[in-house]
Parts: sequence; structure tokens; C-alpha cells
Amino acid sequence: MNWHEYVNETGKVPQWPYQVSYGKEVVVNTDVLVIGGGVAGCRAAISALQKGASVAVMDRGFSKRSGMGGAGVDHWHGAVRNPCSKVTPKMYSEAAMDATDGYTNGLARYIVGMEGWDTLLETEKFGVQIRDEDDEFQGSMFRDEETKLLFAYDIENKHCLRIYGYNIKPCVDKEMRRLGAQVFDRTCATSLLTEGGKQGARVIGATGVNDRTGEFYIFKAKAVVICTAQARSRLWSFAPELTVSQSMADLNNTAMGHTIGWRAGAEFVGMEMVTFAITGMGYAPYSTGNDNNTYQGAPVVDKDGKEVYYSYPDGRLIYNEEDIFKSGEEGSFVIGHGIALDNGYKPKYMATVGDRDVGKKITAGEYSQPFYNDFTLLSPTSRRIIFGLMLAHEGKCRVPIYQNLTSWGFDPDKDMLQYPVGDYGAMGLGGSWMGPSHSPPNWRSGYGGFLVDWRLQTSLPGLFAAGYGPLPNAGCHGEAHTTGRYAGRQAAVFASKNSEIEPDAEQIAKEKARVFAPVNNPGGDIGWKEFNYAVARIMQDYCGAYKTEHTLNMGIRRMRDLLETEGERMYVSNPHELARAVESISLAELGIAYMQVALARTKNVPRLSFARNDISEVEETGNWNPVHLEDGKVVSRYLSVNFHLQEPYAPTLEENYQRYAEV
Repeated sequence: MNWHEYVNETGKVPQWPYQVSYGKEVVVNTDVLVIGGGVAGCRAAISALQKGASVAVMDRGFSKRSGMGGAGVDHWHGAVRNPCSKVTPKMYSEAAMDATDGYTNGLARYIVGMEGWDTLLETEKFGVQIRDEDDEFQGSMFRDEETKLLFAYDIENKHCLRIYGYNIKPCVDKEMRRLGAQVFDRTCATSLLTEGGKQGARVIGATGVNDRTGEFYIFKAKAVVICTAQARSRLWSFAPELTVSQSMADLNNTAMGHTIGWRAGAEFVGMEMVTFAITGMGYAPYSTGNDNNTYQGAPVVDKDGKEVYYSYPDGRLIYNEEDIFKSGEEGSFVIGHGIALDNGYKPKYMATVGDRDVGKKITAGEYSQPFYNDFTLLSPTSRRIIFGLMLAHEGKCRVPIYQNLTSWGFDPDKDMLQYPVGDYGAMGLGGSWMGPSHSPPNWRSGYGGFLVDWRLQTSLPGLFAAGYGPLPNAGCHGEAHTTGRYAGRQAAVFASKNSEIEPDAEQIAKEKARVFAPVNNPGGDIGWKEFNYAVARIMQDYCGAYKTEHTLNMGIRRMRDLLETEGERMYVSNPHELARAVESISLAELGIAYMQVALARTKNVPRLSFARNDISEVEETGNWNPVHLEDGKVVSRYLSVNFHLQEPYAPTLEENYQRYAEV
């Protein structure tokens, strides 16, 4: 019986079902602490355990299904060393760098290229199906008959795989627990502990609060790995009653790893990149017609049944199915959708989508809306690979889309799937469900993450980062597994070479007082949700589509005022609300950080989608702008996007990997 059923049946609100022990201290000693139990966190824990380290995992949810990848996956990027691939790790890294003019994570891309296939093979041993074992797609152009692997996007270069990944998170979670990780579910991280309690010093642990019991956790660790997500849903576009089903992200994601790393003094890059949100007022992911990502190759027709052909990035139309899954430029290869090149990439690496001139042709009367996916135009094999394999395994699709549509009577053998009616002149058909035409223009998403070295260690000794959120532009699901696996190994090696340091008692005491302030506030009259709404509104108004030095400074002042007024009036009724209150305060602090970073950039960077309306000068050279917090002030510097191939590193990708990989 769930909460809603209980209230309806009894007419009563149930009592809190857990023993509440606000402030009770629980001390955990471990070699490696992993913060965030998503796919990257699970893989970091597994890898560290395999290296002989003791491991504790602090997860905001229930690690069996938590995180961005908790609902499953249908694509695995980065497995370029699979036996069918024509792409090398060097090609993979260099293409990502070239595609974005360097504004990606070249070292992480190479690590993914070197280890992505091995990571997937290990995943297969955990119980995840990665091959067409039942020969359902035998003879298909997507399948290699010898290995039974299935490929997406580029059937010539064969580096991106289709997998049966609906159960991938339970499988890696089970293996993590089998190996002996201590898992602390439903525990909200609140701070990083540093040597001597000093900002910018070695990281030696963390603190957290349990959202069931209210207990205060003190983790003492020799190394820490941050594997949390980005603030995709609650910093700019917080409207959970309206947007939860439209979001690809987990609404529990608060980028807490970013905030606690920022407070501790770690350097960040790419945080000036603030783009439109895929968490707005659109449709549930993949619930409508589509022609990219999971639905690539799905035929499109208009209301009169006239086919809308696929096209290469240069606009050339494609009239046969096989060419949809090939590069439009000789000598290149398709990187694919979902690889987290969020600042856009050059056409020669792009996958095909529906006619790029469809907007003009609607205006000219050549096509009439609505549009539809007409699966009957496909062969039975291609139809099953899209609506069966892909849709049934893509995150957030298996139950709400695949199972629901099927149970409601939708049959791709005879039915069509309608696109939303909208303005397709700007975005094309592919993004129909995502929200650019549905969301208010000031609803944005923040990107960026930790600056890391070839060990995936941040600027703070003992603090490592992995996954989609902490590593800026380093990939999505498969890449998160791979970087987590790599970072966990590195953290275990660091722990074996460094002794435990006792945390600073004053730092812990201050943090504990801060965390439990809403509990000890009997006169409080502001709930966490009200506060979170206010945070989002400030970000929309002062760090949205329009930004100037004046508005950014106003936003910082407004956010600080919010923390000092309504923030001091917050109250909680149970440990769940306490954790949410801690998150909301953290979001306000992160919002200030984003605005401070925007002030630190003195030139616009189109390739990062960064623009201030009071600046006309454009950054023409490829530079990151690493920023960190020092004594309350933001310190910034310039760093070449090719820093990973410059001193003190070796000049080649291969040399650096061999030097630092700890294989």
C-alpha cells in the first residue's frame, strides 16, 4: 500500500515510519568514498573494490535504480575497440575535439576509447545482454553475424552498439554489493571534509544526512570520487508537478557534487555554458513521433501520407534506408546522438535526421502538419529494432512509453505515432518532444564540471570525478560507466599510497550546525519547495537567456538575500524535508556560482553557447576559463583546451594513457 492509498483508505496521514535521530553521528571509515550511486558511482565502487580497497557509497536515492542511467539504456557509445570497429581511441578523441573546436573533454574521450569496450564486456559478465543472442535480427544490416553485436548510427564504422540495457543498473548495483561495498542509500551529501578544514586542501572525507532517520554521517576516507549528476531540473526549471514526466533527468538530481566541490575550492570548467532545458513543458521522452536517437530510421509522413525523407547534414536527401546509417562525408564517421557534445558539433560527425528544410517546405505548402512516424514503411526487422529493442530499453521509456503504448493498443505494424504540431523551422523534426518550442526561454540547464587531470583527479588532491555530471562534455551512459571504472581504480591507488587524516573537528561541527538549522527553527514558516521555487525564479530572471554584468550582480545579491531571509526561516517536519532543504540551500549557492562564473568570462564564446548581452567581443582562441572559489572570491585563469597534451603532460594521447592509466 502506498501513501496515497493509505490516506484514501483510512482518512489519516500516516506517522513517520522510521526512528528519527536528528543529529546522531554515524562515523564510517573507508579507503574510498564514492558520492553518487548512479552507473558511474557503481562502476567506481566495483573498480576500487577489485583493486583491494574498502569502499563506501553514499547515494541520494536507492542505488538499484538511482541516477541518470537508472532506468536503462539502449545505446552504448565509446566501445571503439570492439572487434568490428573501424574507429580507434585516437580517432574518437580527436574527432570529439575537432567537432567542438576543442570544447570537450579530450582526455576523457581517449580514456573512454581505450576502455569502453572492456567496460561493456565486464558489464556483460554482470548479466546485461549486449548481443542478439536469440538471433532475432539475423541478417540485418545492423548486425555482425560472427559476434552477434548490433550497431547504431554508423553501420560502416561500427563503434556505437545497441544493447539490451533495461536492467543495467540493477546488474551493476548487485555486483557492487556482492563485492562488499558499504552502501548508504537515501543519504544526502552535504560537504567535503578537507585536511585541516581548509579550502583548497586535500579531500579526506565527506558528511551527509539520512533522509529517513535524520542521522548525521561522517565519512573518513583516503580518497573520494564524485559521481553525482548536473542540476538539470531544479535550478532553473523547477515545476515538478508539471515537468516530471517530460524530463529525461531524474528530478532528484541537484548537482550536489558541484556545490560541495565548489565550496571546497576545486577548479571547474565549462560552467559558463547555460543552454535550453530538456526539462520543460514538452512531451514525455520518445512518446511522440521522432526521427533521431532511438528513432533514427523511423519513416516520417505528413498528414496526407507524403514521405519526409532523411537528409545528410549538408541537406542532401536520402532515399534508401541503408544510407540513413552512414556518414555523409567520405573519410569521416558518425559520432552519434547522446554523446554529450552539448555545445554542438560539426556536420561531418552528425547523424542523419529528417529533411533539414522541412520548416521551409511547410511554409511553401509542400508538407502539411501533423507529421507521423509510419512504421509500416519499414521491414519487420527494422520495425522491431526501433519499437522493440531500442524503445523498450531506452531510459524512462520501457514502462511509460513502450509498455503503456502497447497495453493501450498501439501496434507499430499498423499504427502511426504523431508528432506534436509546432514550429519546425528552427529545430527540425528530431527535437519534437524535447521542449525548445514548449519551454519558456529563460528555462535553462547548467553544464560544466570539474577540471581533471589524466588520472581524473580534480585540482584537490584525493578528489576524483567521473560520470556525465562531474566531467564536462565527457559522454553519456556508456562513457559514465567507463570513467567511473577508471576513476575508481585511480582512487584506490591513491588510497594505497596515502594515509588517513583525521578530519578537523571544527569543520564538522560547523557543518552539522548548518545542516540541522531548519530542525531547530520552531518559528520557521518557509518550506523547502517554496524556497526552491524562489531559487529557480531568480535564475530565470537574472541568469537566463538575457545576461549582463548588472543583471548577474543583481541575481547574486537577490540570491544572497534569499539565503539570509527566507533561508533563515526554513522549517522541516521530517528527515525527508530536511534533506530537501539542504539540497535547496545548495542549489542557491550553486546558482550564485553560475552567475559568478558568467561574470568572470569577459568575452562571448559561441561554441560554448555563452553570451552576455553587454559584451560584443568574441573569444577566438580555444581556451577554457577554469574558476575556483578562494576566500569567498572567484579566481579565474585561462587554459588551453589542449592542456591535456601540453606540459606537464606528454604530447600524445597514447603516451599519457600509458603513463597514468594504472592498468
